[in-house]
Amino acid sequence: MKVGVLGGGQLGRMLALAGYPLGVHVRCLDALTDAPAGALCELVVGDYADAVTLARFAEGVAVITYEFENVPVTTARQLAEFCPVYPPPLALEKAQDRLVEKSFLRELAIPTPPFLAVESRADLDEALTQIGLPAVLKTRRLGYDGKGQAVLRQPQDRETAWASLQGSPLILEGWVNFDRELSLLAVRSTTGEIAFYPLVANEHRDGILRISRAPAPNLTPALQALAEAYAQRILDALQYVGVLAIEFFQVGQMLLANEMAPRVHNSGHWTIEGAVTSQFANHLCAILGLPLGDTAAIGQSVMLNLIGTLPDRVAVLAVPGAHLHLYDKAPRPGRKLGHITLRADEAQTLEARLVQLQKLIDPSAPA
Repeated sequence: MKVGVLGGGQLGRMLALAGYPLGVHVRCLDALTDAPAGALCELVVGDYADAVTLARFAEGVAVITYEFENVPVTTARQLAEFCPVYPPPLALEKAQDRLVEKSFLRELAIPTPPFLAVESRADLDEALTQIGLPAVLKTRRLGYDGKGQAVLRQPQDRETAWASLQGSPLILEGWVNFDRELSLLAVRSTTGEIAFYPLVANEHRDGILRISRAPAPNLTPALQALAEAYAQRILDALQYVGVLAIEFFQVGQMLLANEMAPRVHNSGHWTIEGAVTSQFANHLCAILGLPLGDTAAIGQSVMLNLIGTLPDRVAVLAVPGAHLHLYDKAPRPGRKLGHITLRADEAQTLEARLVQLQKLIDPSAPA
């Protein structure tokens, strides 16, 4: 059985790895000849808008999915003429534009930070009057890992923010003094079967995810149930199939939805070793209509992203419970080159080993 994946990055690579035990082979489409997934699966190199390339990519595959949410919606819909495409193209359409996304969440009565569309300098001034400072000005499309956004703390910050981002449709969002950032992975099959992973706590720096703790420390059944209820509304509204990631701000016992990603997600990499069934295996099972696997956590895990440079491989593997995943990507500042999953049965053991790993990743970090 063959699955087509739009995109050949590290997520496509990990989907290919998860497919092998299931007898599922992956074919990826990417514009780059050296896409990371290419070392592990069939790679079609070409343009997402080229009809001949799309037909060649779709030939013989049972289903098509994607590993990043900026796939052109027109491409997804065109491919749906060949075979099923999951998650549905409508999910892409909702997730690609921050204004559309947050309006959709509001329609489902899922709380979000305050937001307003900004198309002109006058719009920005009016939005700041309504939302107040601090606030975040963002491009509505294509921003990721902290790109395409500017924080406004003082009135004079609007000049710099407008100068750097004008020319693109924008959205102004109110600043949230959150307790922590959480994310939930939900998965829904073509059969309607649904499963949820435990909420995880995320730590970002410079707009890039650095650490995910799974399950989130001090996670209450009420908070998990609230996140699942919000996710269920999205799954139902979109007739969703596959893994869906939702990022939340926790404020007390409230959850404010920040964004959603219709794909497997960085904050779910811990599931490869830290859950009974990984997000990648469950995504494949969902889109192929196979029974979903158990999403329970095995003990406690921490996932650490490797950004820009790589630590010594021998030293990492010498830490008990550490699992190293490298993406076969050339180092450069700000680039995700791999991740480490650290797993332990007890929190105290996990934290002690985490300190060891953090020193390997950043030798300047305090002991």
